Amino acid sequence: METLPTGISVLDRQFGGGLPSGSVVVLEANPDSQSELILNRFARVRECRYLTTVRSADAVTAALSRDGDEETTVEATDDAGDLHELASLTDDPPEEGTLIVDSVGPVEESASPAAYAEFLDGVRSRVVDAGGVALLHALRGGEDPRTRRVTEQVADVVFDLRTTVTGTEIANRLVVPKFRGGAALEEPLKLKLTDEVAVDTSRDIA
Repeated sequence: METLPTGISVLDRQFGGGLPSGSVVVLEANPDSQSELILNRFARVRECRYLTTVRSADAVTAALSRDGDEETTVEATDDAGDLHELASLTDDPPEEGTLIVDSVGPVEESASPAAYAEFLDGVRSRVVDAGGVALLHALRGGEDPRTRRVTEQVADVVFDLRTTVTGTEIANRLVVPKFRGGAALEEPLKLKLTDEVAVDTSRDIA
């Protein structure tokens, strides 16, 4: 099975080169975090189809173009909660590329667990056939949608970005509790999320 880089060097080192092709990854994060930087890195590393259910296609394209990205196709859904429309947009992911859904929240909230699980199985099947990777952006906020557990169960890899504010510090820690076909991280990875994704080398002071 081929390993595909994530575009984030520290993660690729931790995972022995990247993620197994055919993987479905979920990135869980707070809406007020810098999690979009991680999405952007995934989008830039190879050909990508970026499906946005909340932001406009123009807004996503503008964010990606700041770094000269020219291989990402950005499409916006007309109805964020329309499972059938989203499924049709995932029909043809790029070969050995990346499929991003930002975010799956509207569909999680509107679809039945059975229908949503069928949608995710379809995404998995198409990504496996294409030899690529799918990244699902799952934002936290209030009470999680009833299908969030379905997202986590179907996903091969779970990225849990935890952002905390203590005093004058904003700390971002990436927890990887699940990695099907690989090794999950034994401890949180402290990240520096400003205008890029890097390792935070500052030491925690107890």
